[in-house]
Amino acid sequence: MVDLESEVPPLPPRYRFRDLLLGDQGWQNDDRVQVEFYMNENTFKERLKLFFIKNQRSSLRIRLFNFSLKLLSCLLYIIRVLLENPSQGNEWSHIFWVNRSLPLWGLQVSVALISLFETLLLGYLSYKGNIWEQILRIPFILEIINAVPFIISIFWPSLRNLFVPVFLNCWLAKHALENMINDLHRAIQRTQSAMFNQVLILISTLLCLIFTCICGIQHLERIGKKLNLFDSLYFCIVTFSTVGFGDVTPETWSSKLFVVAMICVALVVLPIQFEQLAYLWMERQKSGGNYSRHRAQTEKHVVLCVSSLKIDLLMDFLNEFYAHPRLQDYYVVILCPTEMDVQVRRVLQIPMWSQRVIYLQGSALKDQDLLRAKMDDAEACFILSSRCEVDRTSSDHQTILRAWAVKDFAPNCPLYVQILKPENKFHIKFADHVVCEEEFKYAMLALNCICPATSTLITLLVHTSRGQEGQQSPEQWQKTYGRCSGNEVYHIVLEESTFFAEYEGKSFTYASFHAHKKFGVCLIGVRREDNKNILLNPGPRYIMNATDICFYINITKEENSAFKNQDQQRKSNVSRSFYHGPSRLPVHSIIASMGTVAIDLQDTSCRSVSGPTLSLPVEGSKEIRRPSIAPVLEVADTSSIQTCDLLSDQSEDETAPDEEISSNLEYAKGYPPYSPYIGSSPTLCHLLHEKVPFCCLRLDKSCQHNYYEDAKAYGFKNKLIIVAAETAGNGLYNFIVPLRAYYRPKKELNPIVLLLDNPLDDLLRCGVTFAANMVVVDKESTMSAEEDYMADAKTIVNVQTLFRLFSSLSIITELTHPANMRFMQFRAKDCYSLALSKLEKKERERGSNLAFMFRLPFAAGRVFSISMLDTLLYQSFVKDYMISITRLLLGLDTIPGSGFLCSMKITEDDLWIRTYARLYQKLCSSTGDVPIGIYRTESQKLTTSESQISISVEEWEDTKDSKEQGHHRSNHRNSTSSDQSDHPLLRRKSMQWARRLSRKGPKHSGKTAEKITQQRLNLYRRSERQELAELVKNRMKHLGLSTVGYDEMNDHQSTLSYILINPSPDTRLEPNDVVYLIRPDPLAYLPNSEPSRKNSICNAIGQESQEETQL
Repeated sequence: MVDLESEVPPLPPRYRFRDLLLGDQGWQNDDRVQVEFYMNENTFKERLKLFFIKNQRSSLRIRLFNFSLKLLSCLLYIIRVLLENPSQGNEWSHIFWVNRSLPLWGLQVSVALISLFETLLLGYLSYKGNIWEQILRIPFILEIINAVPFIISIFWPSLRNLFVPVFLNCWLAKHALENMINDLHRAIQRTQSAMFNQVLILISTLLCLIFTCICGIQHLERIGKKLNLFDSLYFCIVTFSTVGFGDVTPETWSSKLFVVAMICVALVVLPIQFEQLAYLWMERQKSGGNYSRHRAQTEKHVVLCVSSLKIDLLMDFLNEFYAHPRLQDYYVVILCPTEMDVQVRRVLQIPMWSQRVIYLQGSALKDQDLLRAKMDDAEACFILSSRCEVDRTSSDHQTILRAWAVKDFAPNCPLYVQILKPENKFHIKFADHVVCEEEFKYAMLALNCICPATSTLITLLVHTSRGQEGQQSPEQWQKTYGRCSGNEVYHIVLEESTFFAEYEGKSFTYASFHAHKKFGVCLIGVRREDNKNILLNPGPRYIMNATDICFYINITKEENSAFKNQDQQRKSNVSRSFYHGPSRLPVHSIIASMGTVAIDLQDTSCRSVSGPTLSLPVEGSKEIRRPSIAPVLEVADTSSIQTCDLLSDQSEDETAPDEEISSNLEYAKGYPPYSPYIGSSPTLCHLLHEKVPFCCLRLDKSCQHNYYEDAKAYGFKNKLIIVAAETAGNGLYNFIVPLRAYYRPKKELNPIVLLLDNPLDDLLRCGVTFAANMVVVDKESTMSAEEDYMADAKTIVNVQTLFRLFSSLSIITELTHPANMRFMQFRAKDCYSLALSKLEKKERERGSNLAFMFRLPFAAGRVFSISMLDTLLYQSFVKDYMISITRLLLGLDTIPGSGFLCSMKITEDDLWIRTYARLYQKLCSSTGDVPIGIYRTESQKLTTSESQISISVEEWEDTKDSKEQGHHRSNHRNSTSSDQSDHPLLRRKSMQWARRLSRKGPKHSGKTAEKITQQRLNLYRRSERQELAELVKNRMKHLGLSTVGYDEMNDHQSTLSYILINPSPDTRLEPNDVVYLIRPDPLAYLPNSEPSRKNSICNAIGQESQEETQL
């Protein structure tokens, strides 16, 4: 083996064909054959073609030289005309013979020789077998006419003064210019601008026409008026502009004929050029042109990439983006593959947007279009998915490709990506900010079931507003609700803040309470300087540092606030309950002496999430004075903190009855063993010890393990949560996890029923009559419709049917378009809803971004649109922490040490606390909870004017009959809250309507007529509610279900609910108020003596959840 290897000669360090040609001694005996590739390109013709035609740069130089020669020949012609002395006489010989000096003749001959040689050479190189095609070309004919006479004059000297129409070389110069521009675009590797080329061709055509006419008229008038070049120029301009003064006119028939010919040529050529120019201009208006490099380097701009641009999406983006003062000088470049919509075009023509928004028609997958948008110089790129597509997965695939294309073209450009399906999120983990629609949608729907109106709370927080909405309304709740809706989340460094600088070294809860007491701001979270994780309410053990970044809720950020002490406020005699205006802070003089008397802390045992925590002090309950509240300590005391070990079940088992102990043993706390998609955040949940068989998951079908076929037979202790969806997608994971989180008490866990279809029979079987909430998810198959706003039609009608059948059922609905929220729980004769509609229109006219906020279903948290969360992505450009805070609030992310969102209901026993400030102090001093808002429910009080009465004769008759029979029934939702007998006008009109109805039937004689009339009146008098109730009861009896509880379900008083975000400290608490709380992480207070295995697991998983998944 060694001998064989030694016989193989080593290769030279660099093999060259020259070694074979020169006869390298080491390779003479080699049997290998030299092969030369592309031999056809080594011929003389191919080399010339490569230099003159194929090579872009050399071809550009040749064409530039040719263009210069043609211009030089025209210049020599003008010089010859200017040097020539006009001869006397009108002989025709002056047309054919001119005076040409010898040096000028020599220059013209040289130019002609070079031009003819170049023309013949290019004709030879471009020859493709048809000689006549080359000869009959117009440029070749013009070249022969202008060059051959000069070459002949070399051999025949008497022809040196022969007239040659050299001015026709301007057309050859125009042809060379067009070719040169094409080569220029190829050489610099840029997109050829058809608009620029067409404008250039039009201008050059006009110049050539005018120059040809000038030279032709001047030469033909040598036997007439003997016009000079300036007079000829004046005549041509006046003639082509259709002015025609008549002071300069041609005299000879030849010049007249030439003018006629030139006018005919102009009438044919120029309209064609103008038509092409107009067409290209319209096409450019559609495509949008380019964003100039100079503007991109001097001005800041962002790029919005969408597959189809709708007017709602555009206005939401522009209103939210330009709501921030520091973004007023930014440009928005829209890159969209479709043609601009008519409505979008009309909006972009408004001066406010036309100067800042640029529309480009193109694809993000083309580098040329990304170059047009100057993506590499952009401050950010927003990539939005089309949620109206039938196949949402396909829409996500398009978004992923766009994100990859932008990242490949401009790696340093920050990416803000919206994705629809959670399983596709890991493909774009490299993006700076990602919002997954289904994650947020299902998480908000889940929290709406346990914290009412969470979707409205989040929507108001992520929308930019100044709190001016509803201030012109006569309704007090609309003023309060609109004013508090202006609160947003802001951030500031603690040592630079006036709000929080004095709390350095103090506990978080101390800083939160006193900042709210003094300034009216709600401190909700912090972030260490050396840590990227945001902690919501880290609890009383967290000590504030000078470099901490504080996140707070306020009507405006601190930098835009003016501070005024209490003495100045008293001098100005200003006393308001909430806010003076959009830029002033609240006045809280009522809490000046609050919390000065310390008393014993209340019960520090683990309490329920929604149970009462505001127990009255024992010592102070029997005294006359107002009960006091313990002060919030500057540094947490170990004995004053409720240490609830939620990993053990002692707290629940001690108070649970014997029958509940066995049921609690079925659950264990842990992490879900399987993740439905890559990128889901692990959350500690309540889990079953054993996996349930698949056959047992069908509620309406029995199996070998159980024989139940309806929800009532299961005997659930808690009310159901029904989810009506089209398919059980991966996003449903984010609905289940918040409802099964470890910090939810086991005794309050609601059974979850997934309803994939919702006919009446299935609704009744799954327990809709005793359900706590029913969540209706917008169906993907209906999101695409011929008319955009009709995408919600099926969902709206289905929900309206549920509302009519089960009037007191709490229905939470998700829609595609926010404008369709006005159709939820629609009542055509409800004048209060009509008044809200007028208010919405007025708010929209005032420029509000939250005009829909006063609709009762949205204010109560019964409906929301996921498109309203698009502003979350837009706000992230200025507030890069908004997505993280929103995910923590919704429970999508769990970070060790960070709190969670929950709620607490105020009962009659809790009213001793009186005000929101005392509640704030009570919670901070006892449990460490931070309240952020109130969900308030009030009775809907309608006026009794005749124009606002909405009651039918059937309901009046039902009330009358029920009173006579001794059965009490509540009025319909549309009726007024007071008794109808108190309104004589109402009773009188109802009797009139009853008499009209009684006269509609034909008259019959005898007992038969009376019987028929009585039956008909009974049918008339039966209300629609009774018909629906009878229909539902019959179906329940047919299915073998009990009708107990259905009658009580229809008894529902007319109420309205709304949210107060960060209300004033002196806001009075009312019964049934639901307070939103950010509760500290219970796992952070585990005793140190216990094993730290579970804490380490939480930390490890929290760190893994923050890592990005790279492909």
